[in-house]
Amino acid sequence: MQKQSLTALMRHQLDIAITASSGRSAHTVYGGHEHVLRQTMIALRGGSNLDEHESPGEATLQVLHGRVTLVCGEVRWNGSPGDLLIIPDARHALEAVEDSVVLLSVAKTITPAASPTSTT
Repeated sequence: MQKQSLTALMRHQLDIAITASSGRSAHTVYGGHEHVLRQTMIALRGGSNLDEHESPGEATLQVLHGRVTLVCGEVRWNGSPGDLLIIPDARHALEAVEDSVVLLSVAKTITPAASPTSTT
């Protein structure tokens, strides 16, 4: 079993984001290419954002610190610490209203492997 302190990681990622020219920082907490589930901590300096993008599968966003706005077309959802936002299966963006940290959880869509063809 592995254990990580999300509180310590949150502080560290926020420190990086505040000083980064992009105003953001991210760290994969769990998962990766070899897993279906991937959890990524994202820190954003207040006023910065993640531009509109697609979601690679079912996803949620848990607000750990600060305030964010999830934008999908004309619809906006505000999130504060303790809120869990369900990310729509559509292009969306994330705006940091103030210095913020979120935990993005994504269950990637699995493409079925091609079945072998038989020759007779």
